Amino acid sequence: MERILPFTEEHHQFREMARKFFETEVKPHHEEWEKNHIVPKAVWRKAGENGLLCPDVPTEYGGSGADFLYNIIIIEESSRVGNSGFFISLHNDVIAPYISTYASEEQKKRWLPKCASGESILAVAMTEPGAGSDLKSLRTSAVDKGDHFVVNGQKTFISNGQLADLIITAVKHDNGTISLVMIEEGMKGFERGRNLDKIGLKAQDTSELYFNDVIVPKENLIGKQGQGFRYLMQKLAQERLVLAVAAVEATRLVQNITLQYIKERKAFGQKIGSFQNTKFKMAEMATELEMAQVFCDKVVMEHMKGENTTAEASMCKWYATEMQKRHTDECLQFFGGYGYMMEYPIARAYLDARIQTIYAGTTEIMKEIIGRSLGL
Repeated sequence: MERILPFTEEHHQFREMARKFFETEVKPHHEEWEKNHIVPKAVWRKAGENGLLCPDVPTEYGGSGADFLYNIIIIEESSRVGNSGFFISLHNDVIAPYISTYASEEQKKRWLPKCASGESILAVAMTEPGAGSDLKSLRTSAVDKGDHFVVNGQKTFISNGQLADLIITAVKHDNGTISLVMIEEGMKGFERGRNLDKIGLKAQDTSELYFNDVIVPKENLIGKQGQGFRYLMQKLAQERLVLAVAAVEATRLVQNITLQYIKERKAFGQKIGSFQNTKFKMAEMATELEMAQVFCDKVVMEHMKGENTTAEASMCKWYATEMQKRHTDECLQFFGGYGYMMEYPIARAYLDARIQTIYAGTTEIMKEIIGRSLGL
């Protein structure tokens, strides 16, 4: 089906380049990365060389100054090969925008060029052992010492936690307000904990982080002191929207590999795909996928126009990620016992899909936001 997004010939050419990159530089190596529980920094450099990092960042800061559709293309081509370890969208679409939007001119010039080249990998540290979706409960402290802050605390479930060179960290002041500060690799008192063992996303380095009397110069305060909570809330809509875009493409991948399997595999003397139950299930899933694609595309267009898409992005996020989880489960069933074997891509897709309805705001949080938008 033809997309409603206004892709140009330049976009299509960029997609061809991005597809080649993910097919050659990511897909063949993903299994090895899963065994190592981390991706090599070299792939970040290669992505930077190919213009796949921070494409919408202005050229004066090392980006391409491209429109947001280039970011969408990267997300889709990444999901198309089943990439769940090289968290390029987190870097491009979730964290870099905090710098582009709220950082000072000096900070942008200091940090963004290396983010675009792949020399610096980004992470954002919000979640704590006792504070997940409830950001107001975070306890990592930043004591104001005049020209610097002294930061103490702990973060957990931090994506890119082992690889990150720059970590935007949410901290709380004595007066209860929240700020965002940049913790940089090599700062005394900053330590990385273990690379967490997860049921999925095996190639992704998800870590604990510790801050023990870390001296953070005021030059690393992002935006205004005490405005961190507002900054985080303003950027969550885009984070949820890009996750929905990724979920739609991941669901398409699952349906494609399932179609290929059921057209070849036989049971009781006939192909699995010829059974009425299989046809009806696949028909239902194909329809849901196309409907989700159109709605997500619509919200992307609204987002690009600068419209407030807080509720709509939440709708996209909960529906697309729940769809991905449900469809992957349905498709695995058609594989029978083989679907339970890790050598089959459907098994990894099943494990990777489970986190989608949890991070960046759970499905329940999404419904709460939508409910409030209805005046409830």
